[in-house]
Amino acid sequence: MITKKPFGTTEKGEQVDLFTLENSKKTAVDIITYGATVNSIYVADKNGEFADILCGFDTIEGHEKYSNYQGMTVGRYANRIAEGKFELEGTVYQTVKNEKGVTGLHGGGELSHAVWKALIVDDNCLEMTYFSPDGSMGFPGNVDFTVTFTLHEDDSLEIKYNAVSDKTTVINMTNHAYFNLAGKGDILGHELKINADCFIPTDELSIPTGEIRPVEGTAFDFRQSKPIGRDIGADDIQLKQCRGYDHNFCLNEGDGPAAVARDPESGRTMEVYTDLPGVQLYCGNFLDGTRPGKKGVPLIKHCGFCLETQYYPNTPNMPEFPQCTVKAGEKFESVTVFKFFVS
Repeated sequence: MITKKPFGTTEKGEQVDLFTLENSKKTAVDIITYGATVNSIYVADKNGEFADILCGFDTIEGHEKYSNYQGMTVGRYANRIAEGKFELEGTVYQTVKNEKGVTGLHGGGELSHAVWKALIVDDNCLEMTYFSPDGSMGFPGNVDFTVTFTLHEDDSLEIKYNAVSDKTTVINMTNHAYFNLAGKGDILGHELKINADCFIPTDELSIPTGEIRPVEGTAFDFRQSKPIGRDIGADDIQLKQCRGYDHNFCLNEGDGPAAVARDPESGRTMEVYTDLPGVQLYCGNFLDGTRPGKKGVPLIKHCGFCLETQYYPNTPNMPEFPQCTVKAGEKFESVTVFKFFVS
């Protein structure tokens, strides 16, 4: 079942709508047209009690004034591009440098702060579309973006990304949900497993150094489930310069989940599946309690964790990484699934 209601009006006067997808188990997902944002996910715990497991905002004003991409669809290029610059087919493109005036982050936030068009496909599937003109944020190509959200009866949320450009360009899309499976407090006690033998070290600007480093023997080894907070304060320059985890993990090939997260107290568990080569673990390291979240509760440090399925950061400038270049007329396609259950 899908229902629709107004969510508010942007500062530009654009109407924003909220769609609720609900299955027979009463699991529900709220999606707003601003940023094609997954605004809330309601799932039951081991006692059958439902809670919203996403950090974020319950007003459009919150999203516009305070957001760190909570729940938003991110593109054209998720994550960072060094100096916002890259070369394609002999042409150098300078994109917006929206992080400290030095780095291009999340495609300048274009997709995340646009109002998308919505179409109810059937009783469990919602489609969002957005058109980005050639040169927007400095990126080449007129691009038609489509994101489809489907809530299945097995309590999995499937997100399909599609994009087509009329020029060769780079596409890297993700969702930036901040999960807290307890629905309160911080996530340091959450247990996390990531199916990755290696991660990508970064410099002081969070740009990959070029190294692909094995996780073995480091604080970044999540191959066996462990509390997120166990090693987050380890004596490691990679953790110190990011105030915790904010790194891409190079996913191992295989059919199993890319990651599994669990809140021991509630029993809520989430599996993440993706066809992309990487996932960015970010733990809300730079939240400091000054931004009011849902119901006015401050967004504190480590209040949520992100598992952003993606191509690696700065891929257009790193030929040794898996590439995300899309030729004119070719279709970019990717699928990520978040599956929820109690264990």
